[in-house]
Amino acid sequence: MVEAGSDVICRGTFSLQSVTCQTTSPQSLNRLHVDAIDTIETRRRGVLTVAIETSCDDTSVAILETQSSKNGDTKAELHFHEKVTANNDAYGGIHPIVALESHQRSLGPLLHKAIQHLPSFSPNDPIPSSSNILFASHDGKLRKKPDFISATRGPGMRSNLSVGLNTAKGLSLAWNIPLIGVHHMQAHALTPRLMTALNSRSPTSLRPSFPFLSLLVSGGHTMLISSTSLIKHSILASTPDIALGDCLDKAARMILPPDLLTPPYGRALEKFAFPDATSNPASYGYTPPRTREQELERRSSQRSWSFGAPLGESRGGRSSRRMEYSFSGLLTAVQRATGTVPTPGSPARQAQDIGLEERRAMAQEVQRVAFEHLCGRLLLYLKSLDKAEREKVQTVVVSGGVAANRFLRHVLRSMLDVQGFEGIEVLFPPVEYCTDNAAMIAWAGVEMWNEGHRSGLEIEPIRKWSLDPEAADGGILGASGWVKSGGQ
Repeated sequence: MVEAGSDVICRGTFSLQSVTCQTTSPQSLNRLHVDAIDTIETRRRGVLTVAIETSCDDTSVAILETQSSKNGDTKAELHFHEKVTANNDAYGGIHPIVALESHQRSLGPLLHKAIQHLPSFSPNDPIPSSSNILFASHDGKLRKKPDFISATRGPGMRSNLSVGLNTAKGLSLAWNIPLIGVHHMQAHALTPRLMTALNSRSPTSLRPSFPFLSLLVSGGHTMLISSTSLIKHSILASTPDIALGDCLDKAARMILPPDLLTPPYGRALEKFAFPDATSNPASYGYTPPRTREQELERRSSQRSWSFGAPLGESRGGRSSRRMEYSFSGLLTAVQRATGTVPTPGSPARQAQDIGLEERRAMAQEVQRVAFEHLCGRLLLYLKSLDKAEREKVQTVVVSGGVAANRFLRHVLRSMLDVQGFEGIEVLFPPVEYCTDNAAMIAWAGVEMWNEGHRSGLEIEPIRKWSLDPEAADGGILGASGWVKSGGQ
């Protein structure tokens, strides 16, 4: 007889192996934690995870369940997915303390709500296997216990990451299930594979398959990456100054009239620049450059300003061919065009002297130049490959917050088409999955789980964490605290 009101309810027969511990080192305790759990884990083909994302100013929780066939095909279902974004309106950007306090305030209630959406189990259902241990939620229903907890470990704001990661450790101990500390940017890169699984009624092969290229573009990152496996992501180009999303946010604050400046600022910039944009590409009035020379040309303007291609004007043109992104010079040009910073030898412009249409032209031009620069490095890389290697590149994934920009999608597709790469598929996640979210953290956790990766309870948040295994920190698996299941 099972009483629905009990704090913990288990059905079926199972046992835990008794272990005598000779040491109290964190490594030994982690091995005990993982191995004891794996003793009762039957490796069923479906997995269930609760995921937490707190890397920046979005507090997000998700519950994801997957089912896989014998050949590895997968389908997924989101039982719960919500987020709360910190209110930073008064600061014109993300205020670290405001974001931290928002996480501390929001995560508990979100988890309380999420637990009510764990798959339920009726006492009339067949007795579950020993690996499917159940507990009673606050509404008295029997619910499946997750197989593991996923939480963002980095990169991100260290204090904010700690809120989610420490909560995940507590759940891992309370429910006696493993923990997986997820790499935030890896999760962005894998998001299209999540979309494939979510959109399938039955298990299907995941797209894109490895290898593929990724453009990860957000307020904190701008990277072109070659993804050859789940844990191997080589960085082909990145930025030493500011990220694309940061550039667009700051440009928006200088260009947009105050009454139209609402967060997220990058989205406000796009909406202001293209108020009549539709699904019809012609509405942008955009002509892509057909050659590298056209891309680097400074477009003539009847106004007192123009924006040149980043890294495009250097002696001998060497910078224009460097596999690197740079947006600080473009931002300086916007500062001078808006009078925020005076142009040497010229009187400073006054905000009231810049009309609405000129501001709209600025908004369009700064996005055009930035997005062509982004795509230009992708084209440089593709053209550097020999024919055999080039034919292997079938997919480019674009993810991160800036990937929600529809004009970016249009520019990227247009430039690839006119420069001979119309056969390359470009995948953008749905807009709601471009920004930070726990669903992608859950999915990355599932993929790492399926390859046997677990995290020890001593892991700490990581502010800067490379994806590239050739980087100084060793990339994803270079971080300390990974535990291979089954003692592998």
